[in-house]
Amino acid sequence: MTVSHMNLDEYSKEIDLTARLSSEIDAFWQEGAFSSFNGIDQIRINYATFIHDDVQESIVLVTGRTESYVKYQELAFDLYHQGYNVFIIDHRGQGLSQRLLKDKQKGYVTNFDDYAHDLKQFIDEVVVSNSTDIPSPKPHLLAHSMGGAIAVRMMQLYPTLVKSAVLTSPMIAVNNGNIPNWLGKAIIHMGDKLNAWFSNEANYFMGQTGFKHVTFADNELCQSEVRYKIFVDIYNNNEEIQLGGVTTHWLKEAISANNNIFKNLDKLIVPILVMQSGSDTIVSNEAQNEFCQQLHKKNSASCPEDKPFTINNALHELMFEKDQYRSPAIKKALDWFSTYSA
Repeated sequence: MTVSHMNLDEYSKEIDLTARLSSEIDAFWQEGAFSSFNGIDQIRINYATFIHDDVQESIVLVTGRTESYVKYQELAFDLYHQGYNVFIIDHRGQGLSQRLLKDKQKGYVTNFDDYAHDLKQFIDEVVVSNSTDIPSPKPHLLAHSMGGAIAVRMMQLYPTLVKSAVLTSPMIAVNNGNIPNWLGKAIIHMGDKLNAWFSNEANYFMGQTGFKHVTFADNELCQSEVRYKIFVDIYNNNEEIQLGGVTTHWLKEAISANNNIFKNLDKLIVPILVMQSGSDTIVSNEAQNEFCQQLHKKNSASCPEDKPFTINNALHELMFEKDQYRSPAIKKALDWFSTYSA
């Protein structure tokens, strides 16, 4: 596919986004390739690819919990027109990929590192195999929220697979609110044990339910009403990608991933930029700060000034935020990728 590039720093804007989605962005999306492979335990993993005829740099989008690649049409369009091949994976148990439980609404994974092994296989079998004529076929990672934790674990398990990574609002740790960490972990581990004893299938954690609509006024994800409406409509109109809350077992696995991330910081040898949403309530910004402080000591190229790059006042979904937050975040990510491109 060949499309002329946008000017640098020119990204889609809220004011004309709805119109462009039904014209330019939709036409771009229809030119993509959509397929699947079998990941760990032969689970079907779906993905999307948007490949230039003459481009040598690639970005893999590693999405967050509940997300599907169909949510990322605007961002894929922007990145592609900035001169990158774009690859997007739907994680096991969500999006268009195969669900893992009878109740397909439950957020579940058997082992958190299964996500990382799937991502490695995706890079090997799809990304690199579509880059055989490129001198340096390793991609960059742009990973969001849970995808940030997945990307970190993948880079720890397979340290030389990518050129660089940008983590936006990464789920280094979930936000426990006012509950002390030790108490939260105890509740989750005991709940998972009781679940295993008394139920044949993982149960929702306390207060978690199936998919439900959240109004813009009540949402904690972004402050762009137009972008929020667009992706909510996508979910409301496509039952196949809907996902509810997390199971207790998923939370136990998220805690395990958090522990493994900090235990294996010395394995992170590629340059990593952490991009923090200043007003995030979904994940722990304190955990991101600690991650950067410790990582920078081991790899000075990562987390410049030993802290995240913070977008003040932004909410969790940086790539779906108002233009005033989203555009600087995209520019920072692209500058990072350019620094570490061939």
